[in-house]
Amino acid sequence: MENEYLDIMIQSLQKKAKVLDGILAKNQEQREILEREELDADALEKNMQEKSDLVDQINPLDEGFEELYARVKEVLDRERPKHTDEIAQMQRLIAEITEKSVSIQSGEARNRRLMETKFSQERKRARKKRMTSTVTRQYYQTMTKLNVVDAQFMDKKK
Repeated sequence: MENEYLDIMIQSLQKKAKVLDGILAKNQEQREILEREELDADALEKNMQEKSDLVDQINPLDEGFEELYARVKEVLDRERPKHTDEIAQMQRLIAEITEKSVSIQSGEARNRRLMETKFSQERKRARKKRMTSTVTRQYYQTMTKLNVVDAQFMDKKK
């Protein structure tokens, strides 16, 4: 029975590693989107939604793993030599997951800085466009006033 639980725990860790690989790929994609000259808001939003969906998959995997571990913890402690291969495989997977988690965190921090910079640039561009529009409108209004000919004194000599 505990072998089945151990296999399920290993599968859970493998699934989590794959989900983390997906998150790493989405982080890279997000970085590329943010490094482009023009911000593609739709692509960024889609990327963030896909990444959010991947993150949502992690909690059930963690909860399931912890629940199974709670069931087999005593057996593993008692019969550790009997399950050394499975334990070693889980330790490798946990180390891999930890490494990927650290990479994700650093990538998230880098992308957050890029996003702040990009949004700042976009705000400046929007402000510049508004100013240009305002100046253009004011110029147009001024120029239309110049075309108005005020009443002139007319010479009434014949």
